[in-house]
Amino acid sequence: MTIVLNPVWSNGVQKLKVVSQTPTKPAKGLLPPAHNDEIHALRCLQQLRSKDKPIEKYIYLSQLKDADHAMFYRLCLANMAEFTPLIYTPTVGDACLQYSHIFRRPEGLFISIKDKGNIGKILRNWPRKEEARISVVTDGSRILGLGDLGVNGMPISIGKLSLYVAGAGIRPESTVPICLDLGTDTQRYLDDPLYLGLRQRRVPFAEAAEFMEEFMQEMAAVFPKLLIQFEDFATDKAFAYLESFRNRYPLFNDDIQGTGAVVLSGFMNAAKLSSAASGRPLTDHRILFLGAGSAGVGVAMQLMSFFKLQGLSEEEARDRIYLVDSQGLIYDGRGPMAEHKKYFSRKDYNGAPMTDLTEIVKYVQPTALLGLSTTKGAFNQSVIETMSAINPRPIIFPLSNPVRLSECEFHEAVEWSQGRVLFASGSPFPEQEYNGRVLYPGQGNNMYIFPGLGLGAILSRASKVTDSMVEASSLGLASSLTQDERAQDLLYPRVERIREISAHIALSVIRAAQKAGVDRSIDLRTMSDAELLGFVRSRMWNP
Repeated sequence: MTIVLNPVWSNGVQKLKVVSQTPTKPAKGLLPPAHNDEIHALRCLQQLRSKDKPIEKYIYLSQLKDADHAMFYRLCLANMAEFTPLIYTPTVGDACLQYSHIFRRPEGLFISIKDKGNIGKILRNWPRKEEARISVVTDGSRILGLGDLGVNGMPISIGKLSLYVAGAGIRPESTVPICLDLGTDTQRYLDDPLYLGLRQRRVPFAEAAEFMEEFMQEMAAVFPKLLIQFEDFATDKAFAYLESFRNRYPLFNDDIQGTGAVVLSGFMNAAKLSSAASGRPLTDHRILFLGAGSAGVGVAMQLMSFFKLQGLSEEEARDRIYLVDSQGLIYDGRGPMAEHKKYFSRKDYNGAPMTDLTEIVKYVQPTALLGLSTTKGAFNQSVIETMSAINPRPIIFPLSNPVRLSECEFHEAVEWSQGRVLFASGSPFPEQEYNGRVLYPGQGNNMYIFPGLGLGAILSRASKVTDSMVEASSLGLASSLTQDERAQDLLYPRVERIREISAHIALSVIRAAQKAGVDRSIDLRTMSDAELLGFVRSRMWNP
């Protein structure tokens, strides 16, 4: 066996470190005589499918990944449509809720407010520092639509990184799941004897911000080649931390930027189909959002790019977007509001507060209705029938996760729109037959975006993740549909092609990084697109 040594520096002293390699097969006699990988793959699938509850399948797959990560990812790549809902949404939501009860063994790094002042020492305990390239970091304060889960949010970081490996070929040993424990304000966890986190209320924002400053400085020192993805921070913190760190470190916020990018991609394809049906130009679209948190505002900011690409000014683009929160239509005359809502607050309405969504639809006359409210059933029959009355092909995107918090379900949207809906959701729904035609729901899942965005940022060694890189990932996804997928009016490509899609997105992201001057892998600049695509594919890990 060949042993590869890499020189590394530690406290000013050069040392040699063994490069991690693919584990060798067990020696003869340590496996049954008839064992082979092909049959074992069938055995693992059979074991998985014998479980009758998604959470039991999640637990099985978690243990398979720990015992044999090559087999786990081999099966994942061969069965993406089956595995994705089990290792990520919607099942990961239940895994988070039950994390302290289904916990088997640790995976990832846990850093608490008690470690303030010693964060660097904790980070250096990670056994694969030199290999680290991508980290998903959460503080558990707003997990999906489930609220403050505290340390129970760790499965979100683990699940996202599993999709980086499966979707973009990031090496498993290069991933670092991190959960920051700053307390929780959810009383049932504080009272739960099995809860794995600190038994204290969340620290004030000022103390949390000081902690984050130290954390980010130490992350850059310990993991100098690391890209960081912020995940499921509460809205005020999500915007504050992104604004504070995005120009100092290579990072992005998936809820704000990733969600916006994947929705922009699906909306671009939906808008073309909608305009073709109505005969109206793309510049005539109006978008109504239900939900004005970090995801809602982040998506709205990203969708301004759609109108700018059609030649509209920033002011004209903003004028075509309306936001609704729990108090109704957001407008200046309504009174004080959170800072992140002010940009889209309407200045052209001064009437009485509007809280009924059907009446708001009648007033706004939107071509698209997007939901990021986590309010089950908010897009009811009245709302969708009203949207269908004013649009030949209404765009309805209930994007809240998990399924039980979705604003409507696909079969409802199909029935109430008489089969004319252009639909995408955050979680998966089954296809529907209507008037003899099979209709396919789109799933605006961030997993279409972040693996390719992350791979492109890593390979280009981007010093920061620019808005142009995020937009490039969205445009790359929008243009990735095959002729067959377009013929079926699909808004997103089939998830089985995720590796191919991620390679093309990574290419677009690398080019955007080069154009912005934030790339540090300058040797990639001289490659043709074909050469660069080949390089990207060659860097993808295969189990």
